[in-house]
Amino acid sequence: MDDDQTFDFSVLDKIGAPYRHFEAGEKIFLEDDAGDVMYMVRSGRVDLISYGTVLENVRAGGIFGEMAMIDRGRRSAAAMAAETTEVVAIDRPTFLAVVGHDPQFALRVMSLLATRLRRMNKQI
Repeated sequence: MDDDQTFDFSVLDKIGAPYRHFEAGEKIFLEDDAGDVMYMVRSGRVDLISYGTVLENVRAGGIFGEMAMIDRGRRSAAAMAAETTEVVAIDRPTFLAVVGHDPQFALRVMSLLATRLRRMNKQI
C-alpha cells in the first residue's frame, strides 16, 4: 500500500470484490457516515478531508476507510474523488478472504493505521 508495497488486484478479482467508479469531486463517503467497507484505489486519486482540510491524498494501490474493518465505527473523515477514480470496495468478509490468501495484507493495513496515527500525533 505504500510506494514499495504493491497489491495484486487479481486476488480481489478472484474473490469478486466490487469495483466502483467516481468522477472528480464525487463523494465516496462523508465524515460521520457509518463505516462497513474499506477501499483500495485501483486508479485515480482520493482526498481524505476533515473540516475542509485535505489530510491525505490516496493514490493507486493505497487504501482508505480501513478503520471500518476494525471497529465498524463512524467515518473519521470524508473521502472524495480528486479525479476520475476507480476503487475496490472491501467489506469484512472480503477483507478476511484477502488476509487468508495474503496474511501480510493485514500487517500492511495495521502499518498504515500506525503511520496515520503518528502523523496526526505530530500535528497536535
